[in-house]
Amino acid sequence: MNYSIIVYVIGWILNVEAVLLLLPCTVAVIYREPSGTSLAITAVACLVLGLLLVRKKPKSEIFYAAEGFVTVSLSWVVLSVMGAMPFVISGYIPNPVDALFETVSGFTTTGASILTSVEALPNCLLFWRSFTHWIGGMGVLVFLLCLLPMAGGSRMNLMKAESPGPSVSRLVPKVQTTAKILYEIYIVMTVTEIVFLLLGGMPFFDALTTAFGTAGTGGFGIKNDSFAGYSPYLQNVVTVFMILFGINFNAYFFIIMGKAKQAFEMEEIRTYLLVIAASIAAITWDTLGIFQSVGAAFQQAAFQVGSIVTTTGFATTDFNKWPQASRTILVMLMFMGACAGSTGGGMKVSRFLILIKTVKKELIQLVHPNAVKKIKMDGKLIEHEVVRATNVYCVAYVLIFAFSMLLIAVDEQTLVTNFTAVAATFNNIGPGLDVVGPSGNFSVFSNFSKLILIFDMLAGRLEIFPILVMFSRETWRKF
Repeated sequence: MNYSIIVYVIGWILNVEAVLLLLPCTVAVIYREPSGTSLAITAVACLVLGLLLVRKKPKSEIFYAAEGFVTVSLSWVVLSVMGAMPFVISGYIPNPVDALFETVSGFTTTGASILTSVEALPNCLLFWRSFTHWIGGMGVLVFLLCLLPMAGGSRMNLMKAESPGPSVSRLVPKVQTTAKILYEIYIVMTVTEIVFLLLGGMPFFDALTTAFGTAGTGGFGIKNDSFAGYSPYLQNVVTVFMILFGINFNAYFFIIMGKAKQAFEMEEIRTYLLVIAASIAAITWDTLGIFQSVGAAFQQAAFQVGSIVTTTGFATTDFNKWPQASRTILVMLMFMGACAGSTGGGMKVSRFLILIKTVKKELIQLVHPNAVKKIKMDGKLIEHEVVRATNVYCVAYVLIFAFSMLLIAVDEQTLVTNFTAVAATFNNIGPGLDVVGPSGNFSVFSNFSKLILIFDMLAGRLEIFPILVMFSRETWRKF
C-alpha cells in the first residue's frame, strides 16, 4: 500500500477546498456578512493542513485499486469534515453532527437537510451549501485528475473509485484529457442553465445556487418552499436541465464529436427517457383531481419525476399528499436513479438493464439448457466481470439498506419515514415521504441515526465498495 501517495492526494484535496472556499468568502464580502469569517478560518485551516501534507512529494506516484478506494473514501470524509466547519464556527449549525450531515448531504449531492429554515442562513453560507453540490456532482478528484501529474493507471483507479456506474471508460486515450473534457461539458452546461434562468427574471444569486444544485443533481434550495415560489418558466428550465444532467456524459461527448446518432443509440439513455415519459404520463393522469388543469398536472408531474429520477430533490409541491399510485412511482424512481456517468445517484439505469438481461438469460437457459446466450448492451457483449460486479453490488445494496433501516428504527419513527429516509440518503435524493417529505426535514432523527444516514450518503455516492473497503481488515493489513 502506497501510504505516501494517499496522504499526498488528500493534501491536494485540502488545498483545492481552501481555494474553493474563497468563492463564498467573496460572497460574504459583497453582502458584508460577518459569517464570512468562519469561511476564511476554514480556508486557512485547509491550506495549512494541505501544505503540510504535500510538502514531501512521494517517491512513487503509482498506486493500484486498493489505494484508489482508500484515497477516494478518505478524501470525501476529510472534504466533508472541513466543509462542515463554517456552519459550526458561525453558530448557525452548532451541533457538529448536524453540520456534518448537512455538508455530506451537499458534497454527495443528496440534498437532505436538518435545517428547519434555510432562509435564516446568510448568503455566504447558502452559497457554500449549494456550491458543495456543484463540487461533488462531478467529483473533486476528477477535477484533481486534470491537475496532478500521475501515471495513467493511477488516474484510472481514482476515476473508477469516484465515478458513478457499473463501469468507467476513457473518452480519449489519456485519462487526464478525459477528466478535462468531462469538466468542460459540466461547466458549459452549468453556465447555459444560469443564462436561461436569468432570462426568466431570476436574481443572479438565486440563478447561481439553483444551477449548482441542478448541475450536481443535489437539490439544496435557498427558499423554505424549495422551488415552489418560482415561476412556471423557471420550473420548466430546471426540469429540462435536471433531466439533461441525469444523462451519461459520454453522450454529450459523442454529440460534440459529431456522432449524435451514436449518442441516441445508447440503450441506457433510451430507457432512461422512456421511463421518465411513462412516469410523467402516469402521474399526470393520477393527479388530475389535485391540480386545476391537465397542463398544471403535467408540469408538476414532470418536475417531480425529473427531480426524483435524477436524484436532485428540488420540490414544487408536497408530493407527500399525492395519491398512493403517484407516490409509489416516485419511490420506485428513487431506486432506479439516473444514467451511469452522470451526476445523478441511485442504482443507475444501466444496472437495472444488466439485471433484467441477466434474468432473461437465466430464464432462457432454464428452458433451453444447451442454449448459449450472451448479455449485450448497445450491441456489445457485457463482460462477465461487469455482470458479476453488478450482482455483488445489488447484494451489498440490499444488505446495507436493510441494516440501516434496522439501526435507525431505534428512533421510533414510522416505517414509511424510516424506509424513505434510507432510500433518500442511500440513493442521494434528498426528500422522502411522511416526516422526511418535501415539507419536512431530517432533524427529527437522533445523532446516532444521522451518523448512519451520513454513512449511507457516502456509500451511495461512492457506489458502496470504496467505503466498504475502509472497513475491511485486509485493506489495513497492507500498511
